[in-house]
Amino acid sequence: MENRHKRVFLAAAVCSALTAPIHAEEQRESWQILDPGIERQEFSSPAINRDDFEIGPYIGMLSIQDFNSDVLYGMRAAWHINEDFFFEGNYGSSQADLTSYEKLSGGAPLFDDSERDYTFYDLNLGWNALPGEIFILDVYALKSDFYFVGGAGSTDFLGDNFFTLIVGAGFRMLLNDWISWRFDVRDHIFDRDAFGNNETTNNIELSTGVTFLF
Repeated sequence: MENRHKRVFLAAAVCSALTAPIHAEEQRESWQILDPGIERQEFSSPAINRDDFEIGPYIGMLSIQDFNSDVLYGMRAAWHINEDFFFEGNYGSSQADLTSYEKLSGGAPLFDDSERDYTFYDLNLGWNALPGEIFILDVYALKSDFYFVGGAGSTDFLGDNFFTLIVGAGFRMLLNDWISWRFDVRDHIFDRDAFGNNETTNNIELSTGVTFLF
């Protein structure tokens, strides 16, 4: 009787040993890691050599203090010293409309048409404060810069020439390796005494344009 119990126990142990690998294999199959099938996205962005020059036209609006806003157009050129700083030269032209006083009084104009021509040139130092990228359709990246500028120049207006300070900011987006698109806000600050008293004027420029790098 005792021998029969031993044989039954031995047979059960052998069966358990034989079936253990099968259960382990089934468990491993149930634990297999699922592949989500996510593919790595490769972004391509235009390259720019920061030792480049850029030049191009721009157009916008110029709000002349005590006068109305009018169309502004001009040219600008820049030399990128490195990735952070650049020198920039600008030339622009606009024309002032009637002053508020002239419109309200209805009298004779205070200035000739030739005196209302507004032209300026300036030289600025720019700082690329926030370089970055803009992603389009999740497959293409455009390099961009948010920058500040400051400098000085000269303004010809109302038959006189005024020393002018320039402060402003802008956004540049590189469309490819040799074309960029820019948006700029500038304040042209100078003192004038056209109305009998000396005053500091703020003349705001809003402009956009393309530049070509070479």
